[in-house]
Amino acid sequence: MAETDERGVHTRRGFLRTAVTGMTVLSAAALLEACGAAPSSPAGSKASSGSAAAGADTGKEIEVLRVSLPGSLSNLYPGQESGILNYYVAGICMEGLVGVDTTGKIVPALASSVERTSPTTYVYRLRPDARFHDGTPVTADDVLHSIEMAGDAKVSPATAAYWANLKKAEKTGDAEITLTAKAADVAFAWLPSNADALWIAPKAVWENAKSGFGTPQSLPVGTGPYKVTGFVPDSYVEFSRVDTWHGTRPKIAKIRFEFVPDENTRLLAWKAGKADVALNVPLAQSRQWEGASGTRVVYAPDRSYAGLTFNTKAAPFDDVHVRRAVAHAVNRRAIVEKILRGRGQVATALSTPEQFGGLWTPQEAAQRLAAVPQYAYDLGKAKQELAQSKVPNGFSASLSYPNTGPHLGTAAQAFAADLKKIGITLEVKELPIEQWLAELNGFPPLSYMWYFNTTGDPGELATWFLGEGNPAKYAGDTIAATMAKAAAEADPEKRAGLLIEAQTAQAADLAYLPLWWGQAATAFGSAIGVKDYTSYTLLADWPGQVYAAK
Repeated sequence: MAETDERGVHTRRGFLRTAVTGMTVLSAAALLEACGAAPSSPAGSKASSGSAAAGADTGKEIEVLRVSLPGSLSNLYPGQESGILNYYVAGICMEGLVGVDTTGKIVPALASSVERTSPTTYVYRLRPDARFHDGTPVTADDVLHSIEMAGDAKVSPATAAYWANLKKAEKTGDAEITLTAKAADVAFAWLPSNADALWIAPKAVWENAKSGFGTPQSLPVGTGPYKVTGFVPDSYVEFSRVDTWHGTRPKIAKIRFEFVPDENTRLLAWKAGKADVALNVPLAQSRQWEGASGTRVVYAPDRSYAGLTFNTKAAPFDDVHVRRAVAHAVNRRAIVEKILRGRGQVATALSTPEQFGGLWTPQEAAQRLAAVPQYAYDLGKAKQELAQSKVPNGFSASLSYPNTGPHLGTAAQAFAADLKKIGITLEVKELPIEQWLAELNGFPPLSYMWYFNTTGDPGELATWFLGEGNPAKYAGDTIAATMAKAAAEADPEKRAGLLIEAQTAQAADLAYLPLWWGQAATAFGSAIGVKDYTSYTLLADWPGQVYAAK
């Protein structure tokens, strides 16, 4: 079973890697109109898909890069607060033994090399030039203590459960760390990365962080290209470039993140020239952002998954006919085209296409994932399935969504209208994200999942959803055996095939109904460009990709 923190909130990654965003709610009625093509950008607008290039690199230094965030951070350590924005911010300050590049591959970070000496053993050799921001060298003891803190549920309640497969971490040389897993699992290679569950700090800093590591009173000290020079929760965090980093010196001297939860206020500030980059531009406001002077809005997959989870042990969703009735009553394509404004993709499986980087292109992966059995929008079939169920005359249920994702609520109101037509009354309610997380911990009969993958592992979400302690309370011997094979399979293509095979088998039981794979909209000022902009860029060394453009 998944571990919980002192509030009873699940510490498994899916519950906490949620976005902090303020997407303006659209009328559900708009979805129920005839479903046409996705809205196009207005003539002359500056929108693009996947490219953040902005002309030639001038080679000039950027004195301050101002980044506008759509929500607030109260802690800079993802082990305490693991929203996706926390990962983006923490990554420029703290490193793991390994990291991720813009293609989604594991790359060296504080470890200059890694060797898998057995199916369960990984040996990491530390960089001889690795230094913390205070100038002290990184030692094996610092790394081991950081791993200990990462696995401590009190210190790292949001990510401690990720370390469940760690058998032991030990110093096997002056600058060598060996991690041993309890069971062979390819995904274990991602564990000591700052895109997953390890952020390395000096042992002394951990020990002195009495008020909580990552707070203004105990600012994180790491080895990344920037150190924290100012942090006011719910207001801003500022970073300054350091000379201790082992990588290529970025051209940005300072980075200042401003927290602006109100989207109208954020748009006005942008138009007034108070930011250079804005993350998570709300799709409902995208045309207004595109129309702002000197603005480029870039759309790219963010490897997010949105879907419904059925508790297969709770009535009436313990009946597969009920689950199929709901599935046939959800117009997923209309949701993508109308509510997401075409900035997304109908999800056919748990894994997102971009998770297969280095193996297949997203287009090739999407084609393979499309082979997973689907439930087409068909109210006639929905009625037939309900008629075969234990509740042929219908029933009432509730579905909650977090206040950080109002578009989830808009989508729910839309399919609730269709469910009403077949005799199912769905009460849709918005909850503060903390309350929503707590509710999910109780395994409600019907729930939303909004999950952001941070690693390049195609099994990141599927391993949880099809494993022990999954949120659907779903079990299947055949699927469990297939997932066990996938965990131990070293060949990437064979492993990917096994992951899709398990998801194909699950689709028949319909414990989960994938809804959409999302996209993120990012606004850039005309003077800023980003090289190699992908869905992994903000988890990689992204300041090193930013340049001053003509």
